[in-house]
Amino acid sequence: MSSHDSAQIEPLDLAPYRNVPVIAIVVGVILMALGFFAVGGGDKGVVQFGFSWLLAFMFFLSLCVGAFFLTLAHHMFDASWSVPIRRVTETMGCLAPILLILWIPLGILAKKVYPWMGPELQAHPDHALSSKHPLLTIPGFYIVAAVCFFVWIVWTWQLRRWSLRQDETGSARCTYHMRIWTGTGIFVFAITVTLAAIVWIKALMHEWFSTMYGVWYFASAVWTTLATVYVICLVLQRAGPLRHVMHEKQYYFLGSLLFAFTVFYAYVTFAQYFIIWNANMPEEVFWYNVREVGSWKIIGRYVIIFGHFFVPFLGLLRIDVKLKPTFMFGLAIWAWLMLFFDLQFQIMPSLHDQGMSAAGVILDIGCMAFIGGIVSIAFVRMFSKHAPYPQKDPRIAEGLDVYVPPTSYISTAPDRAK
Repeated sequence: MSSHDSAQIEPLDLAPYRNVPVIAIVVGVILMALGFFAVGGGDKGVVQFGFSWLLAFMFFLSLCVGAFFLTLAHHMFDASWSVPIRRVTETMGCLAPILLILWIPLGILAKKVYPWMGPELQAHPDHALSSKHPLLTIPGFYIVAAVCFFVWIVWTWQLRRWSLRQDETGSARCTYHMRIWTGTGIFVFAITVTLAAIVWIKALMHEWFSTMYGVWYFASAVWTTLATVYVICLVLQRAGPLRHVMHEKQYYFLGSLLFAFTVFYAYVTFAQYFIIWNANMPEEVFWYNVREVGSWKIIGRYVIIFGHFFVPFLGLLRIDVKLKPTFMFGLAIWAWLMLFFDLQFQIMPSLHDQGMSAAGVILDIGCMAFIGGIVSIAFVRMFSKHAPYPQKDPRIAEGLDVYVPPTSYISTAPDRAK
């Protein structure tokens, strides 16, 4: 991959791929129907659909909140290298309204998905449920959703709003406002992502206690988002919109951050497991005991440990591979697969305690394809409405390694030679 000579970049025609999202939606509907009847239909099929929809929803939510974080990180550190990719992360973060609509089926089926919402536990809550009051209450469940989506929509759209205004005016006021929204955004981001992970995934087994679960979800989300942003930027460079602004530096730093979050995810995953294993408290260890049965044992011991950590860790050790499109594209596909297995490991044992269900996986893939198609269409339409990268950002020249000579100063002192 050439870094500076755009003429050496092999062009890519996206026209043949325009219908891929629509095809994904159609295939998703077919697979959801097949999976629904394969698991037995009726109430059993509805419950499986609720879990499969939750898995697919949390998968694409990972990309949305991960991109939100990358935009915040760009402004927090006043980075220059990430200016050319900022419009990509801004657009991905602004998919929150679409995800709000896609959350509605989960909100409708919540009582069939979350056991603690059942009438028996609502009437006679156990100690674990009582200790998490009022968060794990039916009103609390919907209030958390409202708060999370309010924060994600308002902050991502405000950051994008001032970014687009910067394209028009180039005013320093735009940069100032983006930094103000970032300063508050990093705190509300941490709170809302933690709440979403706890209420929407961890609460499937409400008896479990973990203080690291929000960080666990965050680490996996950003890891997968970095791989996704790498692929999107690569495609947009080949297709033309980012042809003249994507250099080696951008790809190298994306690959380096991907490597860093590979280690960070492994650290968080191991730390949580080690602390729970060392304490050996019944209200904590049971969560892992359930996942020591059937295929969950294989996924937990081999797929996540070796696939989610060792494969990308060893693969990214070499500096040059971060600049190899073929390798990084393959690694991105691997990252999506690992996130799928990771979410399977966290969500599905609540429904299938003996291991993965083949019929259920069909429904999982159907929901993934359906939501993926909708999110892809929304991203393309939103991204194509404006300039593909910031036009008047004060750090754009530095990000592209372009030297801009300083403005000549005109002396106002009296000319003594006269």
